[in-house]
Parts: sequence; structure tokens; C-alpha cells
Amino acid sequence: MHMARDRGVSTSRAGTKGVPRADREQQILLAACEVFGTEGYAATSVVTVADRAGISKPLIYQYFESKEGLFTAVIHFGGAILADEIERIARTDIVGLERGLQTLRGIFATLAPRPWLWRLFFDPSAPSSGPAAAEVAGYVSRITVLAEEGVAELMHLAGNDDALDISAMTAVWMSIVDALVTWWLDHLDQTADQMTDRCARLFLAVVAAEVPAGL
Repeated sequence: MHMARDRGVSTSRAGTKGVPRADREQQILLAACEVFGTEGYAATSVVTVADRAGISKPLIYQYFESKEGLFTAVIHFGGAILADEIERIARTDIVGLERGLQTLRGIFATLAPRPWLWRLFFDPSAPSSGPAAAEVAGYVSRITVLAEEGVAELMHLAGNDDALDISAMTAVWMSIVDALVTWWLDHLDQTADQMTDRCARLFLAVVAAEVPAGL
């Protein structure tokens, strides 16, 4: 399968009707991301993607060989967009809760023009094995490593370096991020800044709550 330059687009110059192949593949991937992310893998047809991209169905098979091959390239393309933004924030000097909030802000801002990207990685109808599943697992692992790093910093600042606590909190954090993004997908009138402010209020409410006596 041909993969795209930097984000899964081929570097070949041969295109169709004068369009460079790299540009044509990126055009297809952008259309496919939206269709797969909106309709789900099982309900998506190659014909629908071709129509959305304004190209022929045979061209998709020429570039990506199959529907699953196209979906694998889509995961590679979309996963890099999200993971690169999270890694960009991780490379800053921000730590603790601020890093968590800035990570959420980055996710919301990245998804704002393309909200369907998030659902690509949580599609129950997607292949559960093979190249596509491996691509999904790879990006989930990449993001989980970053989450573990951020959670470990946060826990250390709180004086807790217990490995199991860090593992448990990482699982909690990943679930929180998914829940917040999923909620936001149903409230897209909320901007990235508004969602970040809302998250800060929610987190502060939890932190301010008193621990019940006897625990």
C-alpha cells in the first residue's frame, strides 16, 4: 500500500489530470477521514469516498488497494495529526494540571475543523485485526505513553510515585479525555477555549471536594 508523505501520502509525482500524486492522495485521505469518521467503517463505501473526493472509484483501489487499505492510511494520516499535537505540548516545560489542560486545549483546537477524526479511533465496526487494527493500536499506544508521562509528573508533584497509582490514574485520565471529547462532539458550538475553561472548572470542583471521613 502506498503511504502518504509525512502523514501517509505517497511522494510519487505521477498523478491524474495533472494533479501530483501526493496531492491527489491527500485529497482522498481528507475525504475518507470525514466519511469514515462520520459514517463508521462498516457503513462506509469506497464509492462514497470517491464521490466526496471528486475522483473515480478505481483510482482509490489503484492508490490504496482495498477499503481496509484506505482505512489503514486514514488512521495513519489522522493519528499523526492528533499525536503530533499532543507530543508538541509534551515537549514544552508545562507540567501537572496545566499540562493536562493544555493537552485538552490542543486536542479541541486540532479537532475543531475536523471533529470526525476522534471517532476514527473508537469505531466498533472497524477491523479488529490486521494492518488497520495494528495502526489504531500503534497510535493509541503512542498517546498512552504521553499520558503516562504527564500523569507521573502530576502524581510526583502531589508526592505520590506509586507505580500502581500512576497506572490507575493514567487509565482514569484517558477515560476522562475520551468522555470530554465525546461530550464536546455533541456541543460543537463550544470553542476550544470555552471547553478548556469548562474542563478547568470541572477539575477544580473535584479537587475542592472534601474526602469523606473514614477513607
